[in-house]
Amino acid sequence: MTANPRAIAIEAPVRELVVCEQVSRRLRSGSATLTVLDRVDLRVKEREFVAIVGHSGSGKSTLLGLMGALDEASEGRVVIDGVALGSLDESARARLRREKLGFVFQDFQLLGNLTARENVLLPLELNGVPDAARRTDQLLERVGLGARKHHYPSQLSGGEQQRVALARAFAPRPAILLADEPTGNLDTQTGSGVLDLLLELRSGHGSTLIVVTHDDRIAARADRWLRLESGRVVEEGRS
Repeated sequence: MTANPRAIAIEAPVRELVVCEQVSRRLRSGSATLTVLDRVDLRVKEREFVAIVGHSGSGKSTLLGLMGALDEASEGRVVIDGVALGSLDESARARLRREKLGFVFQDFQLLGNLTARENVLLPLELNGVPDAARRTDQLLERVGLGARKHHYPSQLSGGEQQRVALARAFAPRPAILLADEPTGNLDTQTGSGVLDLLLELRSGHGSTLIVVTHDDRIAARADRWLRLESGRVVEEGRS
């Protein structure tokens, strides 16, 4: 049978990689209960870049921690690439973090007793990635640190440390990258360069990106954004 040249191709629907349904997080504070997150809904599609903005204490980092399987919701449901986090034990949560997620933190969180190269190489070796050393060197070249890969974090500037952290985060090719104030400890010029690099790496790897920030300039570069106040979503928009 001859194919119809006028047949219309049907595109597969874009998957939702992150789903938060009525997610709340409550903590005990003495005899009182503190509500950090209050019934938050969020759905993030494959390859989407979403910014979560808000002042300090708004609950945005707590929400990121729940999506990163670093903490557990008091109520509601968090689903990562079809897997409900509430159904996992700690071993399975750790495996999901290794296989699905990449993290970038405000304070870099590099291991001080390892060189830049060793910091990037470590997650690849833990995951048993073939040709890990070659991929590590390629990524460090890509972030402009090929000549400084044998330096320890204490020998690197803040911007250089965050570039190492970016290389480490993208090394396992995560489906989802979670960034918590990735430019918060950097001056404006250095932070702008790190953000440019983050978005370039994300585009090249096709990762879904969720960034927590208090900087509206970062939100302006996202596909869409939502604003938290006192643990609730109060505003959403598209850039």
